Amino acid sequence: MTESAFALGLGVGTHNRKGEWLEVFFPRPLISPSAELAAAVAGLGNTATLDANQLRTLQSKLSEAGEDEQASLASRLRDSDRPAVAVLLTEDAAPANVPEGYLKLHLLSHRLVKPHGTVLDGLFGALPNVAWTNEGAVDIEELPERQLAARLRGEVLEVSCVDKFPKMTNYVVPKGVRIAHTARVRLGAYLGEGTTIMHEGFVNFNAGTDGPGMIEGRISAGVRVGAGSDLGGGCSTMGTLSGGGNIIIAVGKECLIGANAGIGIPLGDRCTVEAGLFVTAGTKVTMLDAEGMPVETVRARDLASKSDLLFRRNSTTGAVECLTNRSAIELNEELHAHN
Repeated sequence: MTESAFALGLGVGTHNRKGEWLEVFFPRPLISPSAELAAAVAGLGNTATLDANQLRTLQSKLSEAGEDEQASLASRLRDSDRPAVAVLLTEDAAPANVPEGYLKLHLLSHRLVKPHGTVLDGLFGALPNVAWTNEGAVDIEELPERQLAARLRGEVLEVSCVDKFPKMTNYVVPKGVRIAHTARVRLGAYLGEGTTIMHEGFVNFNAGTDGPGMIEGRISAGVRVGAGSDLGGGCSTMGTLSGGGNIIIAVGKECLIGANAGIGIPLGDRCTVEAGLFVTAGTKVTMLDAEGMPVETVRARDLASKSDLLFRRNSTTGAVECLTNRSAIELNEELHAHN
């Protein structure tokens, strides 16, 4: 019997004229599929483009294994003339091709894995840049001909964006979320129940929210926002692709990042960053005691992941200051204990 696998998906997608995959839709991806289910797919290889006969055989094997939902999906794929694919990830390794990459993005947006919960090394190289249109995904090299063909029919081929990543809602709409502007949430975003993404909010792949929360700012790649936290209008979080290096930026529970503010360090729980203030790892921060008196100056990286902090800018001196609902002495001792 086949050993337990990492993930499995039966999908339907789009080829270019060369027969290369542009994108794949996995309606029912699975994490840790049963050994019986993995065995039914294992003979096809890790990634297999399926014809009608293969789908018929796969449907029969899935039915025999008692996997009625997946068997029904195989039947529907068989009855379609669209390219079908089966992907069995025996282990959580870097995606090697378009179907594997799309399956992993689906796992995130279906909440089957959380940000940083699956290996995505090399994903950019595995995915093609695609024109996303009202007729679906179009190869960039084939776009001019498709545009001309549409015009000759008296129509316009609407190109909504040109990107490696499509918008999430064309593939997955998680339960219990609100998204005001769907183009601002990429496939591979993880949105916890109760999350609201307002018009100026943005969520990259391998990033997202535990929910509930109000997002009116930017959640960059790799950033995870804790339950009950709000990101104000125009605020930003530095991700691993935007100058954050290898530091994983995260926002704890019940935090507030004010409008047009930003962070380049991870925040603990119940932290606040004043509107307009951007705190990077090297920012010099003056620690204040309960009476508002300076105690010492540290770099913001020394405050990474600490809870119950308020970051603000002194309107007279311009200095970045930090207050805490714990005593400054207690926090000071904690900081120096790790030096």
